[in-house]
Amino acid sequence: MVLWVDDVRVPPESFIPKYIWVRTVNDAKQTIERLEIGKMNLLEYIDVDHDAGDYAKYGGDYIKLLDWLEETGRNYSVRIHSMNPVGRENMRAIIQRNGWKEIK
Repeated sequence: MVLWVDDVRVPPESFIPKYIWVRTVNDAKQTIERLEIGKMNLLEYIDVDHDAGDYAKYGGDYIKLLDWLEETGRNYSVRIHSMNPVGRENMRAIIQRNGWKEIK
């Protein structure tokens, strides 16, 4: 499974069966926690945008998800699909600081 975190863009059509689409940071956290139950984590990686738009009121912009992963000691591969160059670099810094794999 791939967690697709974006407020507007839908997951790539050819991969829809393997994507879980969430629009808020809070929903992403809950989905990750549900997937981790029973130590059978089926999450391959997190495919994340930066700007949450109207959904930011439900947990902040998507960089807050990476902050939460860092704070809770989680380690996931991450792909950034943001068009925001500053946001992308800020997210990349968190990925590199934690030694997580960035999928390009």
